[in-house]
Amino acid sequence: MNTDHIRLIISGGGTGGHIFPALSIAGAVKAKCPTAEILFVGAENRMEMQRVPAAGYRIIGLPVSGFDRKHLLKNIAVLWRLMKSRRQARRIIRDFKPHVAVGVGGYASGPTLKEAGAMGIPTLLQEQNSYAGVTNKLLAKQAACICVAYEGMERFFPKEKIKLTGNPVRQNLLEATITHDDAVRAFGLDPTKKTILIVGGSLGARTLNESMLAAWDTLGESGVQFVWQTGKYYHEQITAQLRGRELSNVYMCDFISSMDAAYAAADLVISRAGAGSISEFCLLGKAVILVPSPNVAEDHQTKNALALVDKEAALYVKDADAPSQLITLALTTIKDEEKLTQLRTNILTLAHHHAAEVIADEVIALAMKYQDGK
Repeated sequence: MNTDHIRLIISGGGTGGHIFPALSIAGAVKAKCPTAEILFVGAENRMEMQRVPAAGYRIIGLPVSGFDRKHLLKNIAVLWRLMKSRRQARRIIRDFKPHVAVGVGGYASGPTLKEAGAMGIPTLLQEQNSYAGVTNKLLAKQAACICVAYEGMERFFPKEKIKLTGNPVRQNLLEATITHDDAVRAFGLDPTKKTILIVGGSLGARTLNESMLAAWDTLGESGVQFVWQTGKYYHEQITAQLRGRELSNVYMCDFISSMDAAYAAADLVISRAGAGSISEFCLLGKAVILVPSPNVAEDHQTKNALALVDKEAALYVKDADAPSQLITLALTTIKDEEKLTQLRTNILTLAHHHAAEVIADEVIALAMKYQDGK
């Protein structure tokens, strides 16, 4: 079979943590099979509907949404949208005739991969977290291959289907050439001083912002400088709150577009514990303090963080403790060169290189096997 004739569906999204791996897998498949046809299936009104076309791929949206655990009656509409999404997914698969379907997590991957499996299309799951999501656990039985980023995932999936690949990350971060000093200067800061990066995702993280505000009066005399992404949701409010109290050693913005420069500038990173971010820290060898979000399914960010803490590859602060403890811990840590070196050394050992390429090989193999069997 000529691998250039591959047709692939990639489904999922909702957050950057799902979308970045999906785009990385698509790029790796394209690099190996330049004429492969790739169709994305996402959820209507979620960020993949903008991010995927911007990356040059076609996407179709399903009306699927998540279950409301607080207002159970609202789930009547959720179930109706799920049934409608399964019908649409069936029609998409019938029209596109994929040789393989990949699920990266997120609302849309459930109905899409369920229908693909029911129609005899081989499916591959990519589980980013150390604690498997509900959707992937339900889809695992019919999956041909399950690519994971953490050891010990046989707790959730059939052992014989698991392949430890790591999480694909944004390629531009790995190809960055900017030096530490130039990166620090790009933020208007002093390359001779230690720099802490605080990043809570594109929308921001309330707790990380509250932690900075709680320590604000002590930051100016700390001898350390900060690159602080507040997130678009919180930026206007924080800017107003700090008007007239700005600090020359704090670069504050709503969104950092050049994350390669931000990582290069950082001697220490403070972050949520999303699987995608953790994979980036591992590959780049960053010393990091993780503050897991409590507002995620099955508290999977805490499990992600503890998987690193157990190997002395990261520090961890509970969300509830962060406003009183986080910045104090960060300032202590950044002045402890031995601790920084230990964190950087240990986290590098957890890196999985070429994850997207390894997953692409699995995708291509499944497509070839499917075509050969027809």
